[in-house]
Amino acid sequence: MKKLVFILACAATLTAPLALAQAKWDLPTAYASNTFQTENVQQFADDVGKATGGKLKITVHAGASLYKMPEIKRAVQTGQVQIGEFILSGASNENALFGVDSIPFLATSYDAAEKLYIAARPATEKLLADQGLKLLFSVPWPGQSLYSIKPMKTMDDFKGTKMRAYNPATTRIAQLVKAQPVTIQLAELGQALATGAVDNFLTSSASGVDSKLYEQTKHFYIVSAWLPRNATVVNKKAFDALDQATQDAIVSAGKAAEVRGWAASRSKDADYIKELGKNGMTTGLPTAEIRDGLNKIGATMTEEWLKTAGPDGKAIIDAYRKL
Repeated sequence: MKKLVFILACAATLTAPLALAQAKWDLPTAYASNTFQTENVQQFADDVGKATGGKLKITVHAGASLYKMPEIKRAVQTGQVQIGEFILSGASNENALFGVDSIPFLATSYDAAEKLYIAARPATEKLLADQGLKLLFSVPWPGQSLYSIKPMKTMDDFKGTKMRAYNPATTRIAQLVKAQPVTIQLAELGQALATGAVDNFLTSSASGVDSKLYEQTKHFYIVSAWLPRNATVVNKKAFDALDQATQDAIVSAGKAAEVRGWAASRSKDADYIKELGKNGMTTGLPTAEIRDGLNKIGATMTEEWLKTAGPDGKAIIDAYRKL
């Protein structure tokens, strides 16, 4: 018995440094656990855990269960959590550069969106670094298309409707089509539709399937207005406090997550649109009038964005157009 006690005591002594060395991080995201974005973030967290031998454990909190979308970036900045994922354009009220990926009809394909990301990344990284944040990876949603509970044939059909907004760009679009902007986060959209709080909105095919938006909306118009990106960022102080090997593991897992996430977004878009149709939605292109009307709004908003973004914004657009 004495020998057993001695062995257990030795084992406890040997394992104590490992237990003390383990770090636990919380990673909030506003998206449901079944979305490809959250699945990708979860894989990133798992990869970090494996690469560090469990030294750093990252727990993903999906579906806005820990913080709502507008709160996540600030929570990471202030150190309430060490790491988090949010949609970049949601912070464009802080700085217009955060909204470059959501300028309507500027980059309407994955290839174009990738070029825009390449052009914008240095400025985005610097902007985040000035706020005490480090960008790990950024992944786009499929193109934002138009959902409506009623058929939309002319631009007049927007007038007076309640249009969901989730960032300054979507608020401005609602204003320009003479709709009433209603701020609703994705996690709350299903309930808002069920209670009549919203009539139409722009979001991805992925969100339509993952959130079962086909249960309340029956019309899906493929307009691919823009491909907004989520960003996963880490508090720089928390990151710098880690040893070099752990830092390297996080950066490496982030690079893999970015490649994997872009590939997943590309491959799933067409499947999602087919799934919407299977669940009773009418899917297809908008009328020529709506397409032309939205393109005019896009041109207007590009000019507005350039005025607010200043020289840095112009530099991004110029670099993008040269790629």
